[in-house]
Amino acid sequence: MTIRRLYLARHGAADAFGELTDIGRRQAGLLGERLAGQPVDAVWHSPLPRAAASARELARHLPGVPVAEAAELVDHVPYVPGPAETPPARAGFFDGYDDAEAASGRKLADALVARFAKAPGTTGTTATGTYEVLVTHAYQIAWLLRHALDAPPARWLGLNSANAALTVIDYRDGLPPAIVMFNDMSHLPADLRWTGFPGGTRP
Repeated sequence: MTIRRLYLARHGAADAFGELTDIGRRQAGLLGERLAGQPVDAVWHSPLPRAAASARELARHLPGVPVAEAAELVDHVPYVPGPAETPPARAGFFDGYDDAEAASGRKLADALVARFAKAPGTTGTTATGTYEVLVTHAYQIAWLLRHALDAPPARWLGLNSANAALTVIDYRDGLPPAIVMFNDMSHLPADLRWTGFPGGTRP
């Protein structure tokens, strides 16, 4: 049975202008070192500069692996919940999203799932399957994780990923998706972990 394995990673830490910082480059490089022993067939990245730069940095450790942009990985709100679905603490977060913006975000989210969240069919890129790195954003990782869990659309809220953390999902024909790991930062030293999260004590 062939497999499609997605290595999902949020881009490294970025500045207020969306450009990768020195810390972000270090994070992406360490993620690349971790993935160097994996059978990676391709690295896909969001069109945004912080993700593209992260992909190039980690790909230095994956010689010969193609790196390409995937429009579906761009940062966007995948689903705007209705009032009954929105936790009170998040009520103001979606102010200003009109119906057209919500529909556009959901269309992108559906395209993301259609392109990446599926088994490879009878054959993969290798004899055992297809192995792809997706360098994207926290919301897109949350949406793919929510989809893998078959959770309600609004459940993407609260599923956050740290910069350069690793989430892995496996897809096989005839089986539900398998979440191998989520938000793993074991490749990062303590001072490079938890960036991209609100401040506070971390485990």
